[in-house]
Amino acid sequence: MRGREKRAAEIARRLDLFYPDARCELDFDSPWQLLAATVLSAQCTDVRVNRVTPELFRRWPTPEAMTQADIAEIEEVIHSTGFFRNKARALRDGARVLVADHGGELPRTLEGMVALPGVGRKTAKVVLGEAFNIPAGIAVDTHVKRLARRFGLSDETDPDRIAGDLEGLLPDDKWVGFSLRVVLHGRRVCPARKPQCDDCVIEGVCLQRL
Repeated sequence: MRGREKRAAEIARRLDLFYPDARCELDFDSPWQLLAATVLSAQCTDVRVNRVTPELFRRWPTPEAMTQADIAEIEEVIHSTGFFRNKARALRDGARVLVADHGGELPRTLEGMVALPGVGRKTAKVVLGEAFNIPAGIAVDTHVKRLARRFGLSDETDPDRIAGDLEGLLPDDKWVGFSLRVVLHGRRVCPARKPQCDDCVIEGVCLQRL
């Protein structure tokens, strides 16, 4: 484990330098809007979500507004993000829980977030980290899952187990930034096919090329 800890620390250091201004690539103006956009991003690209959310947020900018929305109208607006029926219901039902139980504000704990309809641990970690800078854990999406193995930081395939491995290797003040930077690295440098190993900041540390 000691070797993995050293490798994780060096990878985190290099990614910090390579992506100093890393941020979530979803567009939002409030924690509620980030939650809604993150729900829509399941099985969908951030680029597509960002095309949809301006109209969504124009019509229903707050949880209070979303509670009154007609489900068919929500489905029409978010249709292109896929799984639109489930996502529309998650948005409206989640808004109703927020208004009824939390005064329209997002809870600031992992337990409180995952209790909302349609919110899993990955979504909760993203929102808590990006909206409130609360290190609730490392969010494992398809990029983090792939790169954790390539980096030699986890042998697991289950996202929760991968998250546990990564969280055990890095201090909690690194979790939020590490998640964001690994996602960016997966998109820009280390895709599933044809990773750009010769131009990679992790060259010499990543197990892919050791």
